[in-house]
Amino acid sequence: MIKYTVTVIDTTGKQNYIFNSNRLRENTGASFLLSQATKDWIEDILEQKFNVPKDRQEDAIEKTQLNAEIIYANGGNALIIFKSREIAVEFTQVLSRKVLEKAPGINLLVAHKDFDWNDESDSNLYEIVEELKKYDIERQKYERISSVPLLGLGVTASCNSTLLPAVGKSEKYVDYGDEEDADSYLVSTETKRKLEVVSQANTKLQEIFANEVDRNIYKFPYRTDHLGRSKGESSYAAVIHVDGNGMGNRFKEHGKGKTNRNYINAMRDFSKSVDKAGINALKAVAGILVKSIQEGKVSGSLGEFNLNSQSYLPFRPLVYAGDDITFICEGRLGIELAALFLRKFEEQEVTDGKPLTACAGVCVVKTHYPFARAYTISEELCKSAKKFVKENKYGDESFSALDWHLAASGLIGSISEIRDREYKIKKNQDIYDLTMRPVRLQNDSSDWCTWEGFTQVVKEFRTGKDWQGKQNKVMALREVLRQASDKAVEEFLRNYSKSSPLQLPLFPESSGQNEQLAKKAWLNKRCGYFDAIEAMEFYLGLED
Repeated sequence: MIKYTVTVIDTTGKQNYIFNSNRLRENTGASFLLSQATKDWIEDILEQKFNVPKDRQEDAIEKTQLNAEIIYANGGNALIIFKSREIAVEFTQVLSRKVLEKAPGINLLVAHKDFDWNDESDSNLYEIVEELKKYDIERQKYERISSVPLLGLGVTASCNSTLLPAVGKSEKYVDYGDEEDADSYLVSTETKRKLEVVSQANTKLQEIFANEVDRNIYKFPYRTDHLGRSKGESSYAAVIHVDGNGMGNRFKEHGKGKTNRNYINAMRDFSKSVDKAGINALKAVAGILVKSIQEGKVSGSLGEFNLNSQSYLPFRPLVYAGDDITFICEGRLGIELAALFLRKFEEQEVTDGKPLTACAGVCVVKTHYPFARAYTISEELCKSAKKFVKENKYGDESFSALDWHLAASGLIGSISEIRDREYKIKKNQDIYDLTMRPVRLQNDSSDWCTWEGFTQVVKEFRTGKDWQGKQNKVMALREVLRQASDKAVEEFLRNYSKSSPLQLPLFPESSGQNEQLAKKAWLNKRCGYFDAIEAMEFYLGLED
């Protein structure tokens, strides 16, 4: 009998911890600290306190005298095997103390289970781990009593971001360098820790993207103002949240039915391959963007814009662990970079041999709009795209999809409330939908709501012979579409043409739906053109 202890480490409230501030620096530091807590600090503690060298932390525990073996550790969770429960508990105590000291605000969840390595008759490691996740970890999430810190006395000042008692001002922990307009504000211990590691986070990012982004030319931005806002032209930022489709079930299926050692190797390799897939897709996006920048301008097949901050790349990954990705960019790049990421993500290979798909949500807001709120909307949009996939996939066959929202002003309510209020038209007893979103990434003969269809219509409005340079005509069409009337559209097309009736841009061939859309703009009470008109200034065609 060989008794080991398997330990599952998870975190709760990750998104709130990272995005509870409207300052990009703090979001950057928070994401870096979360990565440290569930990867680098785990490796450091095992090496320094438990004599497990970093280069041997993946050695087979049953064949060595080492105290632990890491199965995987990244992205806010970890799975480790220890020689005994005593070692596992002591490790947890050391890690918890470090998190409390160095990253207050991160909430760790830990579950242990003893098992006999040689006896797989009753339950093997796969079953034990799934049971720990399903019952122990989930129970802790629901039963956990939220911390209620003392918010201060009458004589204390509050942190601008967390509202916790302030311990100082931001300039004490940040070297703003050439940021002349950087503001000084009160910070709590949590915010202080985030700000202290921003420089390390940027250094790590520059190292990861060294082949795509020359650090002597571009830096990753610290502030949304550095994303490339053009004074007098545009002042938008885009928050993009991406999540892989069905990855939780794929991890389960990949480990099912395997012996303990095979399960460990399979989970480790799969986890690494998924992490690599996400980073490789981000690298590909960064490479395309860098090639699109010439002489301080971002240029695409359908337009260009000047970069106000030429030393900063108008793009920054914030969360890049596995298939859970969040990045920000200049507002006019948001929809395009999201689609590019999904396409490059699909090209990656992972160890279970199945194709990768994902969904993306894109929220474009004014540069100084509360960042945390924009992230919440991008997350809702990603869920909207996932719902679209679930309702339209055939069997287990999945596909990538994206949804977006362009907020010219503020955002009031959830994305479903915004859509109901601003894009749904009630006429008699019928509801007409101005949007074709979410859209399928790949073209599909049975569905016209695709990325190819959307971009083809945008291109025609921008460069087509009937529409190029006729902005007033396009804007007039948008108001006609709000009437939700086939007859109104047909009358508009007749009146705007001196000879034969004007025709709306064609979609890719899709089961005979093309002709009806081009004549009436509506199909099954959904409009095919409003989204394209609204997004004309937010699609540059970098992929071309």
